[in-house]
This record gives sequence, C-alpha cells and structure tokens, in this order.
Amino acid sequence: LLTTYLKTMTPSKYFFVTGVGTHKHELASFEQALRNAGIEKLNIVTVSSILPPDAIPENPSDALATLTPGRITFMVISRISTNEPGRLIAASCGIAKPLNSRHHGYISEFHAFGMEGYEAAERAEDLAAWMLATTLGLDFDVDKNWNEQKQQFEFGDKAIFTNSIVAYAKGDPNGLFTTAISAVVLLP
Repeated sequence: LLTTYLKTMTPSKYFFVTGVGTHKHELASFEQALRNAGIEKLNIVTVSSILPPDAIPENPSDALATLTPGRITFMVISRISTNEPGRLIAASCGIAKPLNSRHHGYISEFHAFGMEGYEAAERAEDLAAWMLATTLGLDFDVDKNWNEQKQQFEFGDKAIFTNSIVAYAKGDPNGLFTTAISAVVLLP
C-alpha cells in the first residue's frame, strides 16, 4: 500500500501556466494572478526543483479541466509583486531535461524587477540547465555550450533541452498592486 501511495506521489506529467493580477491589496492581486492562470481553485503546495524522469508535458487547458476544486497540487511557482507605477516585473519558470528521458531534469524559478520577459525566461532556462549539467558532472558555460541552431545546450555527446514560460507586466499606473506568476504544475 505504501509503495502504491509513493508511486502516485511521483509526477508523470507537467504543464506551464502564467498569470497577472491587479488589486489594491497585494494578496488580492496574487489571487487575481492565480485566476488569470486558471489555478485559483487548487490548494497549492510549492516544491523544489526536480522534474521526474519520463515526465511528459500536458496541454494546460486539458489538464486544468481534469482538476477539481480543492485538490492539493504540487508546483514550482515564481511570484513577484509591485505597487510602483510603471515598474517592470517578470516571473519565469524554466525546465531542463536531458535527451535521455530516463534521467531526471530540473525546474527553476526566477523573478526580477526591471527586466523584460525574454530576459527572465532566458535566465530561468540557464539556471535549470546549470543545475542539471552540474548534477551530471558537466562543465557548464552558458555561452560555450549553447547551440543556437538546435536550441539546446550541448556537452560533447550529451545534450540538454530547455524551455520556459514567463509572465511580465508594468506596475499599475494608479499604484495598485500588480502581481505576476508563472508555474510548472506537476501531476501524477
């Protein structure tokens, strides 16, 4: 019975979501961001950074349709808020997976002020790739190992695929709280 329980605790699927919300209260702006992402009805449990071996990406709309309100759901989530008018915010999550799907991958979260979305997404991917590469005993140099044409990090005969998602926004012009979130939701 314990083995069955623990096996169901290992995610086999994942999907990305993002959201942005605005409100006079920071917590309510976070709730609005969760609603915008479609995950407001879930009981969120944040986890660290391991993407299980053989985990497959799911279509967010299809996956969200199967989740019931109140379900305890594991995810890696990046969150940032501001009430400074016009302040740029970005929240991103990145994944890194070895081409050998039997090995685990990594998920990273990154958030920053004053950064464009593409920069935050790139940083999240670089962080995830660094965590995976160094776990595999590979020397990691973001410039040297990146193959622009193949859109992957390469280390001789080994390669790492990366992907990311980002939510970015400018602070509300009237000084309301603006919150951006991105998440990698993990499912059994």
